[in-house]
Amino acid sequence: MIRLAFCAVGALLLSISFAKAEKPNILFIAIDDQNDWIGCLGGHPQIQTPHIDGLAARGTLFANAHCQAPLCNSSRTSLLTGLRPSTTGIHGLAPWFRDVDSLSELVTLPQYLRQNGYTTYSTGKIFHGGYGRRPKKDDEFDHLGPAASVGARPQQKLVETPNPHPLVDWGTFPHNDEDKGDFKVASWAVDTLQAKPQQPFFLSVGFFLPHVPCYATQKWFDLYPEDEVQLPPFMPEDRDDTPRFSWYMHWKLPEPRQKFLMESGEWRNLVRSYMACTSFVDSQVGRVLAALEEQGYADNTIVVVWSDHGWHLGEKGITGKNSLWDRSTRVPLIFAGPGVAIGGKCTQPVELLDIYPTLIDLCGLPQNTNLEGLSLTPQLQNAATKRDHPAITTHNQGNHAIRTQRWRYIRYADGSEELYDMQSDPQEINNLAGNAKLADVKKELAAWLPKVDLPAAPGSAHRILSYDGETAVWEGEVIRKDDPIPEL
Repeated sequence: MIRLAFCAVGALLLSISFAKAEKPNILFIAIDDQNDWIGCLGGHPQIQTPHIDGLAARGTLFANAHCQAPLCNSSRTSLLTGLRPSTTGIHGLAPWFRDVDSLSELVTLPQYLRQNGYTTYSTGKIFHGGYGRRPKKDDEFDHLGPAASVGARPQQKLVETPNPHPLVDWGTFPHNDEDKGDFKVASWAVDTLQAKPQQPFFLSVGFFLPHVPCYATQKWFDLYPEDEVQLPPFMPEDRDDTPRFSWYMHWKLPEPRQKFLMESGEWRNLVRSYMACTSFVDSQVGRVLAALEEQGYADNTIVVVWSDHGWHLGEKGITGKNSLWDRSTRVPLIFAGPGVAIGGKCTQPVELLDIYPTLIDLCGLPQNTNLEGLSLTPQLQNAATKRDHPAITTHNQGNHAIRTQRWRYIRYADGSEELYDMQSDPQEINNLAGNAKLADVKKELAAWLPKVDLPAAPGSAHRILSYDGETAVWEGEVIRKDDPIPEL
């Protein structure tokens, strides 16, 4: 009887072990400020990203994916909590959502996975800045690696920009790839895989580049000879038909306007620097993917690659993010691994908000009914599966963009509008909002505007815009109706 009992217990433990092993691992790779200048996305004809392209080829690429906010903290908070910025009021670079009483108990994606048997590892930038990385206060991950950092820096700025912010810089100087913060982040991820992490694992790896300062070593600049670099499309009169309120989205920023780039002769240098940094980060993604393969995890690991938002490099007269146009909202999003079709390409609009429920589905976990995103598993099985929901992006209360496969509709807090036919006008040159024949199109799109639209949460700061029906206030400063647009 005792022997039988031991056998029964052994069989039970073995079945539990098999059940645990059947749960897929997750490799969760974030890239900061990465727009659609990725080879498989076709955002720039010269970009070289072989490792990310290779991942897309063995998985499913979402070629029309969009962020929920064109700003680091608000975008990452949305993705990792599964809630829209208009629902939480997290619109700026501060606060950390757990410092807001009404949000403090939200269960983030890594916490939900931990509750369901996963061991969670993280390195680099996953939440914004140092959020989620304070050992005595935060409890987002089981194991933490190096934080995001620039790494090697020149003794002084390479470019003197109108705003002397130390991070707003670009170019190359003598240093080694091994000295860069992203190299160290990738190395920790590789070491973690080589050390055989406890399975099932969630390994989140957040790369800092191509966020400014766009520093790369000379070998990456050499991929893009200066006299051959193609500049993005730019029309000086492009914003003549956009509302003045559109400038309030990025009224005063550390990043310079296109006017400075042209007058200083720095436009090509910035474009080249951004491309060099993108290719460098691709190489670091490749290091982590190679380790996943070498350690035997590739067949049972879901890999997700995403960026928190896009980035302008002169388009619409600006650099940086903080806009509601495609250049600022469209991002890479790739899934590969168990449950994901090989060679899939979905062109329907999807949202970063959808990652959380999608991973729950792919991992076979209980549903989290508090999420606002929609699972992408139908499109991961067949990329052509119809999806009715558009992508919605918000930048501060009252400012929203609705992106369908054909249209982009923007409504600002003062009621002004933009409408673009993305099929015939992918550069968003011709604002059709005033075309009476398209009134029904606008009405249909406006029905998707968020019904819950909260103001900035207590403690909000940096990139905060408010509007009370009469007065716009940017970062605490009143914008008068006749104030000249800064730096123009």
